[in-house]
Amino acid sequence: MKVLVIGGGAREHALCRSLSQDPAVTELHCAPGNAGIAQVATVHPVDQLDGAQVTDLAARLGAGLVVVGPEAPLVAGVADAVRAAGIPVFGPSGAAAQLEGSKAFAKDVMAAAGVPTARSYVCTTAEEAAEALDAFGAPYVVKDDGLAAGKGVVVTSDREAALAHAASCERVVIEEYLDGPEVSLFAITDGTTVVPLQPAQDFKRALDGDEGPNTGGMGAYSPLPWAPAGLVEEVLETVLQPTVDELRHRGTEFSGLLYAGLALTSRGTRVIEFNARFGDPETQVVLARLRTPLAGVLLAAATGTLDQLEPLRWDEGAAVTVVVASEGYPAAPRTGDPIEGLTDAEADGTAFVLHAGTRADEDGRVLSAGGRVLSVTATGTDLAEARDRAYAAVDRISLKGGQHRTDIALKAATA
Repeated sequence: MKVLVIGGGAREHALCRSLSQDPAVTELHCAPGNAGIAQVATVHPVDQLDGAQVTDLAARLGAGLVVVGPEAPLVAGVADAVRAAGIPVFGPSGAAAQLEGSKAFAKDVMAAAGVPTARSYVCTTAEEAAEALDAFGAPYVVKDDGLAAGKGVVVTSDREAALAHAASCERVVIEEYLDGPEVSLFAITDGTTVVPLQPAQDFKRALDGDEGPNTGGMGAYSPLPWAPAGLVEEVLETVLQPTVDELRHRGTEFSGLLYAGLALTSRGTRVIEFNARFGDPETQVVLARLRTPLAGVLLAAATGTLDQLEPLRWDEGAAVTVVVASEGYPAAPRTGDPIEGLTDAEADGTAFVLHAGTRADEDGRVLSAGGRVLSVTATGTDLAEARDRAYAAVDRISLKGGQHRTDIALKAATA
């Protein structure tokens, strides 16, 4: 099978790495890719928001499967264009991707499906926002209704800051604050059958101790030794399957990756948000533990045959990812700096480096090209070992002004 992956971040590098290890994959392509992806796949320039360009590339390559990684192409309907050409594609339609593209749409679907989530108001004026903030009280949760690359949410006890964020968005969802730890749970679905993956936890704040501004994610780990028994089964029954069923009943079948961001509150499990694609950086740790070859799983979702899939096999150990970000991230990331030590980081075989914001210059040097630059991932028999290996690899990498959190998976590994 020839596979084409769309995207150019660490999530796509993780997908490409797993697909490159699948004996069923005879050719692996990625567009536009990055400097790290180029080591495991043939990269191609493409406007990933242009469905016609992506479809033309897939047809020229003779791709038997197209995997659309990021949310923006999905919301733009790229998967629709590929599907219309008769090429199997892993990723929901533009209409179904509104589950991520619009927080208000997601809330409407959850209400109809009986999915437990935070109470909320949709606001389009400053007056409506002020009333909603006062109705819930601090801490305030203000979400941009549209796509914001993981950075459209403000959680603050400062009412003025909450109002300012609301004013900067055309439409916002303001909701009650959910207490308790957060969990990310991915599920692969063909629109009818839902296959959950292993849960993970990511770290959104830029600084240790969950301080600093929200980011796209500074690290992740899996499994979650503290998670209650039966959590995955509970979420499948009360969240994932009802949501997929509701979308099918609406004629907006969801096929691809459904990501539930969850809060384990004092009043039970609640959905914080849905995403319509693999999450970054959780994908890096979840795929590091998956032992079932990936291509067949994604193809089964794309072709409506998930019900015929054997149960997924998982590594019993643990995985930890630490994100190395550029100087100034997330406000004003510095780019163009050389990255040294990448080979050394992988030398002992216990860790691997996934590229997020990188590019190669004319001399073949790897340079920083984004805010989140690398996802350094390691596996081990338990979280403590995986964590030690990940940070040992990070220490071998040199990036001027580079920053990373030092407490990824620390509490879970030492509990």
